[in-house]
Amino acid sequence: MKKSLELFQKIVHNLLEDEKKNPVAEFVPADALFERMDLALEEHPISEEDLATLLQDLVFKTPRTATNAFFNQLFGGRNDKAILGDLLSVMLNNSMYTYKAAGPMVGVEKAVLGKVCNMIGWDENSGGTFASGGSMTNFMGMLMARDAKQEDARYKGVANNLTVYTSAESHYSTPKNAAFSGIGRDQVRSIAVDDWGRMDVKALESAIVKDLEEGFIPTLVNATAGTTVLGAFDNVDTIADICSKYGIWFHVDGAYCGSVIFSKKYSHLLKGIEKVDSFSLNAHKMMGTPLTCSLLMVKDKKYLYNSFSNDASYLYQTDHDDFNLGKTSLQCGRRNDALKFWTLWKSVGTQGLEQMVNKQFELADFARDYVRNHPDYKDYSIEDSISVCFNYKGIPARDLCTLLYQHSQLLVGYGSFNNDEFVRLVTINVNNDTDVILKFFKTIESFVEENKALLLKNRLSV
Repeated sequence: MKKSLELFQKIVHNLLEDEKKNPVAEFVPADALFERMDLALEEHPISEEDLATLLQDLVFKTPRTATNAFFNQLFGGRNDKAILGDLLSVMLNNSMYTYKAAGPMVGVEKAVLGKVCNMIGWDENSGGTFASGGSMTNFMGMLMARDAKQEDARYKGVANNLTVYTSAESHYSTPKNAAFSGIGRDQVRSIAVDDWGRMDVKALESAIVKDLEEGFIPTLVNATAGTTVLGAFDNVDTIADICSKYGIWFHVDGAYCGSVIFSKKYSHLLKGIEKVDSFSLNAHKMMGTPLTCSLLMVKDKKYLYNSFSNDASYLYQTDHDDFNLGKTSLQCGRRNDALKFWTLWKSVGTQGLEQMVNKQFELADFARDYVRNHPDYKDYSIEDSISVCFNYKGIPARDLCTLLYQHSQLLVGYGSFNNDEFVRLVTINVNNDTDVILKFFKTIESFVEENKALLLKNRLSV
């Protein structure tokens, strides 16, 4: 173990040093991957020296999601205290299903979930759990909604007239989860959005009324706190009133931007959150903890037990249900994802988490101002979002993003809204500052200027 940890430290040291000079890893084409790298598994072991060389080569060629040149997905950066917590959880290797197996780590998870419930404004009946990602927390929210509406579904199967409502800009997991839950993809109603990417609440209510008239059973409304492309926030307060009126479970998918609850300045974006039935957020996004760290919060924890508890005498042998977390989890064996967030939270306090959230919005505002004040850029952004959407010199966004990636310049993605396709810069890495954002734009401008022939070859219009 000592030798392996020494090798780990050496590789990490070399990586950190190399990232200073090369924030984007060397591009390895997918169709050349197995030719360029020794990934095959063989009958006999390789030497310690060869393994060390191979591991470093593998690490060096892997996309660098923590540097100041990564803007591609809705996560990024490193927080040393959160990494410390994650490394300790790996070394301890506890599974979180029982107190007997996890001990005080159950308390760590309960402390995090309890504090978040308190911040939402819920009472002692609330609760939560950790899951393996935002898609999974959304799935669990859907299962609870299904079971709350149709108790027999857990035993006899699902009636085929349950319906789900989500915005046209919501996460792709909703129809997939409908298939998994037995509700069915065809029973998902895609609700139109307004010009700012928010669910049209009038269209939502009209869809609900229409389904009721046709004999369907409205079961779940899934709202979004930070849509994947624009970063828009659905009107939680108004949607909550509609759900209450028609007796529908209300889940808010805050995987991307649900962490605004930590900010006094931006928590208004989730006005009415205390009215919802379930709410999810990913601490591996705005909070910057290592992947994955997804929280599912429930206003009444009895629904967690109703949907996910199952007795197993070989497993639950000590302590009461409140400390046997497998009773409220979709998974049985589950790694300790709470410790990294708890370690971060302990180290910076709630005030520190608030500063992290605020900084991301400040960086986004700086980036939007740059775009809006530069004649070569076209802005597609909305206010109060950490997604900055733009095009440069009319160059097709997907082509520009692809070339920047293939030439190891930047990792940034593209998206579309209202038939417009654009570059999507996300300012979710709190290790960045305004100089990094400025460098991002200057890198694009220099790349376009220096590669006019390449751009023309790829049928790009400069």
